[in-house]
Amino acid sequence: MLKVELHTHTSDDPVDYIPHTVADLVDHAAKLGYQAVAITLHERQLDVTPFRSYAAERGIVLIPGLERSIEGRHVLLLNFRRGAEDVQTFEDLARLRRRERGLVIAPHPYFPARSCLGAQLDRHAAMFDAVERNAMFTSTLDFNARAERWAARQGKPVVGNCDVHRLRQLGPTYSLVDAEPDPEAICASIAAGRVTVESTPLTWFEAAATMTSLMWGESILRVARRLHEDQRRSDRLRQPDLVAERAEVESFSYSASDRHSSASPGYAAIRHDPDLT
Repeated sequence: MLKVELHTHTSDDPVDYIPHTVADLVDHAAKLGYQAVAITLHERQLDVTPFRSYAAERGIVLIPGLERSIEGRHVLLLNFRRGAEDVQTFEDLARLRRRERGLVIAPHPYFPARSCLGAQLDRHAAMFDAVERNAMFTSTLDFNARAERWAARQGKPVVGNCDVHRLRQLGPTYSLVDAEPDPEAICASIAAGRVTVESTPLTWFEAAATMTSLMWGESILRVARRLHEDQRRSDRLRQPDLVAERAEVESFSYSASDRHSSASPGYAAIRHDPDLT
């Protein structure tokens, strides 16, 4: 049985502020005894090939994937060779599934956020291979229960994920998969239902600390984006001045060169003699 995490983000994520790198994630996962980790950036599938050796040395199999927004709802697409980044609608997803092998998971489907699947999970039930039990729950508040009931009615397996945006999130909920340590074998075993979930509720303090860290990270990202936009706007406004300054500098350079050339033949010789320059 392999200890597996199928929903993580790293500093390569184009949408969310994530402080840890792929290497940081692999190191931490290895310390916690994981054998496989999927990297699922928002909207972008990271090429994990450069990191496979590093991960393998630490006993970790890397699974490529992404958390794609499909008609505004988050969906995990794992181990598709090509085309996953191009999916925009559920019809696109159906076409992808017809031509490529991979695993489709419904992440946190009934959490109270606009990006969660909600009723779309019923409308497109055939598109999903598994449903996520998300680690963000306590003993008194658990939005996963409805997802697990849905999975039971549909005969779909449940996987345990931590939706890792901070390394401290990894660990309390995970999947145990009966498979060989290979991305395709792991995905096939999950789709076939050879997976169980181990899950421990967070304390209210742990949940609050995680949410605070995520909100602080989003604040940092918003400020950074605002500063970047302000700089770009400033650069655009200064563009005419920069052009004028460049023209003035070039004009001065040419006149200075002419003066030196006429006043000092040695200067001209140095400029044109390759042995002297």
